[in-house]
Amino acid sequence: MPCRHFSFRFRLLISSLFLLCLVGVQPALAADQPQWVRISSDHFIVLTDAGEKKGHEIAARFEQMRAMYGALMGQHKLRMSEPLEIIAFKSDKDYSQVAPMRNGGPITDSAFVLPGDDRIFIVLNLFQPDSWRGAEHQMAHYFLNYNYPPTQPWFDEGFAEYFASINFTSSKTEIGTDPELIPLYQTNVVSQQAGLSSALKSYTEILSAPVWLTLPDLFAMKNRVVNGMEGTHNTLFYAESWMLVHYLINQHKLGETGTYFDLVENQQMPVEQAVQQAFGMGVAQLDKAVKDYFRSLRLLMDAMYASKSPNPPLTANVVYTLPLPLEVDDVGSSSKEIPLPEAQALVNEMALRIPERRAQAVQQLQQLVGDPKTETAVAHRALAWAHIQKGETAAAFEELNAALDINPNDSWVRFGLAQASYHSGENGARVQGLANTSHSLQAVIEEYPDFAEAYAMLGWARLVGGGTNSAIEAMITAVQLSPRNESYQLRLAQTYTATKKWDEATAVLERLKLSPDPKIASAAKKELNDMPFLKKFGVPPQDETSHRESITANTQQREEVSDAPKEASGDATGDDAGDEKKDETKPAAVVPPDKRPVQFLKGTVVSVDCSQPPVAVVTVLAGGKTLKLRAADYKAVAVLGGDGFSCQWKDLAVNINYKRGGKADGDLVSIEVR
Repeated sequence: MPCRHFSFRFRLLISSLFLLCLVGVQPALAADQPQWVRISSDHFIVLTDAGEKKGHEIAARFEQMRAMYGALMGQHKLRMSEPLEIIAFKSDKDYSQVAPMRNGGPITDSAFVLPGDDRIFIVLNLFQPDSWRGAEHQMAHYFLNYNYPPTQPWFDEGFAEYFASINFTSSKTEIGTDPELIPLYQTNVVSQQAGLSSALKSYTEILSAPVWLTLPDLFAMKNRVVNGMEGTHNTLFYAESWMLVHYLINQHKLGETGTYFDLVENQQMPVEQAVQQAFGMGVAQLDKAVKDYFRSLRLLMDAMYASKSPNPPLTANVVYTLPLPLEVDDVGSSSKEIPLPEAQALVNEMALRIPERRAQAVQQLQQLVGDPKTETAVAHRALAWAHIQKGETAAAFEELNAALDINPNDSWVRFGLAQASYHSGENGARVQGLANTSHSLQAVIEEYPDFAEAYAMLGWARLVGGGTNSAIEAMITAVQLSPRNESYQLRLAQTYTATKKWDEATAVLERLKLSPDPKIASAAKKELNDMPFLKKFGVPPQDETSHRESITANTQQREEVSDAPKEASGDATGDDAGDEKKDETKPAAVVPPDKRPVQFLKGTVVSVDCSQPPVAVVTVLAGGKTLKLRAADYKAVAVLGGDGFSCQWKDLAVNINYKRGGKADGDLVSIEVR
């Protein structure tokens, strides 16, 4: 008995120890799986597997970039008119599995940016130090696109390269170094270790050559963009653009630069004359001033020579130091753990935007939705996006409805429904789901109030549904939120044309026909050429077959709206749709064409009288004279470069298109805030 009792106690002890070992092993096994967290600051969202602390630091760096842009450009209120999401990988291996391909392998850049119509993805490789710096150039473009009027390419690229030199340390901001020297240090180390010579040159080395582009030639050049991606930056165009902006910022001449762009872009003044008037010096003097400034920056030369030494340093010499715009610890953020299946779906949703990664991403998403344990609304909405790209709207709606069943409050699912409806009507086909499109977009706008594309699609949905005035309001908002997007301006002009607001349409189209984008310019010219025929006959000039098809498609769309429940259709039909339907039963009144030419003036808004809405009278001071310009409906006035028409305007510098005479000194056509 004693022996058997001992044996039982021994077996019990062994079993207990085994169970304790299992308990101890479980956390280790769980630790093998990546732990994903979403960090949300005031303006940025970061998804990362590197932990909450690192995620907060990344969010803080982008908040610092945003604040630094505002400080450099003197802008305190910044628009971010396209949602932006950041994905940061802890592992170099995981990053390389989703990175774009180049020369047969994944890129080795510390970051890449994927632009799109719905949102922008920024992907970081945290294995490399300060990987966020790899996104600075594109972030500069992002801020310029939504917060600065259109300029010539040299300014955009020069500013983006200057912005790419920014480095935030724990105590200061470093700026002004040669942005091409930083990657060259590592390149030169590898080349020298292999006994090779690097063919790449820094901007400082390029500009050290005796030959520069003349300023008129520089101002006329265009940067090479293929499929939305810029080419190499190791060119004289980028180098000289960088140094010119370097000079303009640090010699406090951005105000004069704005005046220059107004003269050449809005008033079509020749470059030489505009330079003289804006900067108070001739082209030759400005050219000499920039070259003298470059030669005065000895630290740039020192850094260039250091990069060619046998043991190059890892950083460039600092040209200027500034206080931090924000401390990392002062940036507020919140964190949320993301389940692994949802994180995998989010990563693949990004990877779909990379053509060479799309097939693999689709396969992994299909595996996720095929298992109830890993199925998420994110995976379904991502697959819907892939279907929309291939024109498979029926399959897209199926995926989106599945996503709604899982998460009816997902804003990106709602936006996907609107996208699917928009694309379903291509090539004259019947628009699907139009009745709910406006409702879906309103939900998206509630979460992203500055989302320009959502407003542009809302304008389309309202116009197709018959809500003419509300369609114009939505399109004007889209233009205001994204003032450089000429496709929005073209769609606004087309909306004006569809609602018989000929003067407003003409003013926008006259400007767009001068666009550097040949497609936009061609479309604007065609709209202007078709307008007299459209005014006279009510339809654009086209062959009889296409005319019948357009009538059929329009009838189908209106039938769908009329058959839909009112509570589901939201304002897709609009409050003014009923008035338009009533008008269709009456013979159209013959309105004599307004042959007054559109005039342009540059002046200052003194006051705005909105005492008899929707009419407004704008008092403008221009050239020592005071004009009163009348707007029949101030909500429908095209306003560029501002936050919309305001009855509170006072002492506001503007460019105005108007027609002389009418019920005041003139009739207002459009306003551009300077």
